[in-house]
Amino acid sequence: MNSDLKTSGKSAGEQRFHLLACALLVAALFAAAPRARGQFVDPLQNIGQRPELLKDVGVDQKLNDEIPLDLTFRDEHGNPVELAQYFGSKPVILTLAYYNCPMLCTQVLNGLDRSLKEIPLSIGKDFNVVTVSIDPTERPVLAEAKQAMYTGMYGRPGAAQGWHFLTGDEPQIKQLAQAVGFRYAYDADSKQFAHASVIMVLTPEGRLSRYFYGIQYPERDLRLGIEEASHGKISSPVDAILLFCYHYDPHTGKYGLLISRVIQLAGGLTVLIGGIFLFFLFRGEHYTLPGRGA
Repeated sequence: MNSDLKTSGKSAGEQRFHLLACALLVAALFAAAPRARGQFVDPLQNIGQRPELLKDVGVDQKLNDEIPLDLTFRDEHGNPVELAQYFGSKPVILTLAYYNCPMLCTQVLNGLDRSLKEIPLSIGKDFNVVTVSIDPTERPVLAEAKQAMYTGMYGRPGAAQGWHFLTGDEPQIKQLAQAVGFRYAYDADSKQFAHASVIMVLTPEGRLSRYFYGIQYPERDLRLGIEEASHGKISSPVDAILLFCYHYDPHTGKYGLLISRVIQLAGGLTVLIGGIFLFFLFRGEHYTLPGRGA
């Protein structure tokens, strides 16, 4: 009977440990849920008030509006091009960024590249991607380097004919940004642009079909967005938690890299969960040792 009690006690201890482990796993999944949805909490909301630079920065969803396709830019080779030449037969993913950005622009393009590699549709064959610099001082040589890097990372043939990196003059840039609801600001002191991270999917006719926020874009949603846009469908407005490329650090009184704060928080959460998991693991082993030795 004593043996049965020991065995039963060991089983109960293991069950408690497994329940605790499951609870920790569920907590971790809930903590990661906003990231899985591609949504990020704006840390500025905890400050109480945005700094002046960010008061007019944001995204206005202008679904079903047609962008001005007659706007002229320079392609990655320095040739003058109209936006119209990238539309007509395929949907287009449009991104507004700037190539020397030390903040989230790279994360936006990296996240887009990762997601596009996971879907069966191919750049240049099923859709085009157009990235336009919001910095009028940037030149085609930089755009060409960006195109070579991202089409190389994408790794499928024909990508260089379907993913274009454009530069332009300020009037055209502002007109395009206004047409898609992309509100940004320039800080002369740091020589950086403040803006939200977003990509847009447009129909072959140049109408805004869908907005995706953040720096990660679920492959299934992105594929469906491209397919719907190819048939001229317009999505409904979505709730957006904006992730700013630029943010104010109240502790230093300076602007800093928001993504590093997000990574720090995620890393701290991982360490905490791992520590709790190990604590209960050792406790579980401690309670089962007497049963083994009896």
